[in-house]
Amino acid sequence: MSVSRVVLGLGSNIQRIEHLHAGLEALSELLGELHCSPVFESLPVGIKSGPFYNLAVSGTTRLPLGELDRKLKFIEADNGRYAPDRKGLPLDIDVLLYDELVGNFYGLILPRAEILKNAFVLWPLALLEPQTRHPGVGKTFAELWREARIDQQLWPVPFQWRGSELTPVDLLQAYPTPPAP
Repeated sequence: MSVSRVVLGLGSNIQRIEHLHAGLEALSELLGELHCSPVFESLPVGIKSGPFYNLAVSGTTRLPLGELDRKLKFIEADNGRYAPDRKGLPLDIDVLLYDELVGNFYGLILPRAEILKNAFVLWPLALLEPQTRHPGVGKTFAELWREARIDQQLWPVPFQWRGSELTPVDLLQAYPTPPAP
């Protein structure tokens, strides 16, 4: 069975640190070594809620895409994503890229359209995979981020996982957190 490269987007707007830590731990068991982008806080898009924390992660898997997606749904469920009484979005995990696949696979459209629509997906992805080319567009994620004209508010936030700071200090200093409204 071959090894596939996968890039995922993670987000949470309730107990954000706790749920992202739980998601990263579960993903490290599923995918092995993870590479993580800096973490960003963003205002919600398309829903009424509190601010989100978002990041992108990459890893490798021997799982076929459909089975990987099913296991991601279990991780989300373990974190309360599908609880009938849930408030907010505890943990959201989206497959952004799976190898170089382009098209509809098991109901998943790849590469995920939100890459080009949402700054909270594209900016972390551009920092994690700057030289990787978008399989559908052909430009690197760094180029796409430089050219993006997405009107959304987001900023880097300090975030530690397993004793390492995921968001570099120079990024935090370059983009300070905006004052509360």
